[in-house]
Amino acid sequence: MKKEKEIEKLREFTPLAVVLGVIIAIVFGAANAYLGLRVGLTISASIPAAVISMGIVRKILKRDSILENNLVQTIGSAGESLAAGAIFTLPAAFLWEAEWGDSHYISYLNILMLTLIGGVLGIIFMIPLRRALIVKEDGILPYPEGRACAEVLKAGEAGGQDSSVVFKGLGLASIYKFLANGLKVFPEGVSYEISTKNFGGTALGFDALPALMGVGYIVGPKIDAIMLSGGILAWLVLMPLLHAFGPAEIASLSPSDLWSNYIRYIGAGAVATGGIISLIKSLPMIIKSFKDSIKDLKGRDSSQSKDRSDADISMKTSIILVIIAIVLMFMMPSSPLNFFGALIIVIFGFFFATVSSRMVGIIGSSNNPVSGMSIATLLIATLLLRLTGFVGHDGMIAAISIGTIICVIAAIAGDCSQDLKTGYIVGASPRYQQIGELIGVLASSLAIGGVLWILNKSIGFGTKDLPAPQAMLMKMIVEGVMNNDLPWNLVFVGSFIAIMVELLGVTVLPFAIGLYLPINTSLGIMFGGLVRIAVDKIKASKEEKKDAETRGTLYSAGLIAGEGIMGIILAVFALIPVKGKTLADLINISDKFSLSQEASVVIFVLLGILIYSKARGALKKGKNEA
Repeated sequence: MKKEKEIEKLREFTPLAVVLGVIIAIVFGAANAYLGLRVGLTISASIPAAVISMGIVRKILKRDSILENNLVQTIGSAGESLAAGAIFTLPAAFLWEAEWGDSHYISYLNILMLTLIGGVLGIIFMIPLRRALIVKEDGILPYPEGRACAEVLKAGEAGGQDSSVVFKGLGLASIYKFLANGLKVFPEGVSYEISTKNFGGTALGFDALPALMGVGYIVGPKIDAIMLSGGILAWLVLMPLLHAFGPAEIASLSPSDLWSNYIRYIGAGAVATGGIISLIKSLPMIIKSFKDSIKDLKGRDSSQSKDRSDADISMKTSIILVIIAIVLMFMMPSSPLNFFGALIIVIFGFFFATVSSRMVGIIGSSNNPVSGMSIATLLIATLLLRLTGFVGHDGMIAAISIGTIICVIAAIAGDCSQDLKTGYIVGASPRYQQIGELIGVLASSLAIGGVLWILNKSIGFGTKDLPAPQAMLMKMIVEGVMNNDLPWNLVFVGSFIAIMVELLGVTVLPFAIGLYLPINTSLGIMFGGLVRIAVDKIKASKEEKKDAETRGTLYSAGLIAGEGIMGIILAVFALIPVKGKTLADLINISDKFSLSQEASVVIFVLLGILIYSKARGALKKGKNEA
């Protein structure tokens, strides 16, 4: 009996863990892709993946192994990180394809290879740093998300029961999205144009989307308020000023045209500057991190440990994988990467993987300036390509390909570090985790190309429903450097607004994203923040409050996943022909029955009350158990 328990305890790399991890990687990767294209933000999938795993493995299958659950979350979290790297850059290539009328530059195979190369390099570059960052500096580098995930895994039974909260949120958001966007029983928000004698040229509204509420709850009211303040400046200050004091042709523009022609360039300048500022602020840490990591790397014992809890993928295998990744760069059928581009990728990739791995240990994955690293890489790469005569369409695609791989490398290296810290705390095998990360990257790479193609075909990047703010910014940067045809005066206005906000001591990137996005989106996110405030005000002990906050977070993660997945399913419906129409047209019943736009707000508020009630449920549960 004792021997059986020991075997159960060491059960780790199992077919069940791999299959479950791959499913979660694809689901949360797709959901995060949708979310990131909608609002420019993604959420961490580690804790929801761990909780879902425990719910299935412990409660349904009656298996008891913390290491098996840890491997599931390791594989599952890779999907979210890879999706973030892809959606911040690749939509730019889709938009160029439409503008140029040339479809040979972007293909499913190209997306697969770009994301796979970035994911593999991100993991491999992290391997030689593991002992230095995770083991030697244990207690010095906190790795907040990694430790939090370990606590969830160790909580065991409670985590397994809480998995139902994620599934309830997922199911509810899926139904909501199907009713609003599929059957079109009610609209996904309200919007009112403001045009009075004393104040006009703008609009106010409210995007009543479950994913926005989930994001607002998870990131917290402070960040939500900063985002909203950016939206207020854009929509209630700058746009009315343009309308009131601009020439007649500007005053006659609709709010959406004012935003499209003017505000989005100001917002792009603010986001770019915000990313660079966050990078500059981190520069001392970046330089120190890189120096320390190289020093540790030189002194690292290259022998492969025989201890399962200290064994990595062998250096020989790592070198082979790096060589394969470099060879794949030149095998892509339609991406014009040359030796110079590959050199930029390897140099910048290793640098930013090293920096990202250490920085997430200090400030966490959520504050890791991946977008700033990508902007810096894109600016330098585009400039170098232009100076070497690599311009035009080929030069632009090469630049965005380099940016995609670097962005994925930085995101995956940071995620891998957090996962390895979780594994170190619970006694997992690093080698199995690294193999798990590779599996998660492969599964997500196979899925992300299809997701991007479906969303672009049925909805379209750069539209109101999928503004793809980060990718639009990357597109502007590449075009601006290559063609020098941006309205630089507006971009500089945004840059100086970002500098002013930074001087005031406000976190600049959320503000800049709020400045770029429609205010309706920021108001939807802010509502989630208000629900979080209500949960935080609950009178209870510190431990009970933490439980309530966790259940609210898990429910919110379910809302985000549910809307994202249903959004992609409905996008597929829009591509399926049925009797001269599409399946999406066929299920649309708005001509027979439809509620007013105000009804969507009422339903949205009810969703917020549900999140609050789920958080309260944690307190009741705790008191009953006591």
